[in-house]
Order: sequence, then C-alpha cells, then structure tokens
Amino acid sequence: MDHSHHGHHDHHSGHAGPHAGHHGGGQPGSRAAGWRTAAQATLHCLTGCAIGEVLGMVIGTAAGLHNGATVALSIALAFVFGYALTMRGVLRAQVPFRQAAKIALAADTVSIAVMELIDNTVMVGVPGALDAGLGDALFWGSLAFSLAAAFVITTPVNRWMIGRGKGHAVVHAYH
Repeated sequence: MDHSHHGHHDHHSGHAGPHAGHHGGGQPGSRAAGWRTAAQATLHCLTGCAIGEVLGMVIGTAAGLHNGATVALSIALAFVFGYALTMRGVLRAQVPFRQAAKIALAADTVSIAVMELIDNTVMVGVPGALDAGLGDALFWGSLAFSLAAAFVITTPVNRWMIGRGKGHAVVHAYH
C-alpha cells in the first residue's frame, strides 16, 4: 500500500496540531495551557509593540510633533518592531525572508492592530497624556497603563485565534 499521501495530511494538521499536542488536546489541563500559550503570544507581541510604541511616543514628543503624527509614528513603529521580533525567530529556523515576512503578517497583524487600538485609545483618552513631557510621570504612567490594558484585552483575542489555528499558531511550527 502506498502511504505517501499521509505526509501531506500531516503537514496541514500541523498548523493546529502543535497546540493540541503540546496541551493534551481535550485533557482538563489544556484550558490553562491554552491561556498560557495565548499570554506568551501576547507578551511576545507586546514586546515588539512596546518598543515601537515607546520609541514613537518619545520621538514624537521630543520632536514636538502634533498628537496625530506622534500616534501615527508610534503605530507604524509598533508594527515594524512587532513583525521584526516574529521574523527574527522564524528566520532562525532557516525560513526564507519572503516566507518569514508572510508568516509574521499572518501571525501578528490582528494582535498588533488590537493592541495598538487599545494602547492609543488610552493614550489619547487620558487627559494631557500626549501633551505631557518625557520627564512627566503622567506620560510614562499613561503609557504603562495603556500597554497593560492592551495586554489584558489582546490575550483573549490571541487565545481565540490560536484555538482556530490562526495568529501565533502559524509561528509555533517554526519554534
């Protein structure tokens, strides 16, 4: 009997398979493990977002840019650093650059977008936060709070996506 076609099926199930396999599938502990995976994915995403967000806010504030330009710069840099961190890990697995870029886009776009939406809504919503100087506790406190809020809100989104083989689930095959 020719079983060569089974390898093809294993490849497709590998996208969702790593999560079921690593977390015991339907075992009672898998729910906690699913949240742990989502939190790790969110923290990974938050790291890149935070680097870009803080850099954008610092550059925009230091350069005296308008609030809209500062927010736009922060969002752009958050996406750049978020994608870059994911690509770094995927490239380490000997994946070609173009494919690594596609994987990063698939893995992080929704996560970064949700994170940036929350983060910037908080920064714009806190009275005086964007107008505060870099030496002002209001600026840094608002930024820290906005990143924490983004983490809390984005984690369930990532858990939902990972459970469906999307988001950071596409990256796990390369770790």
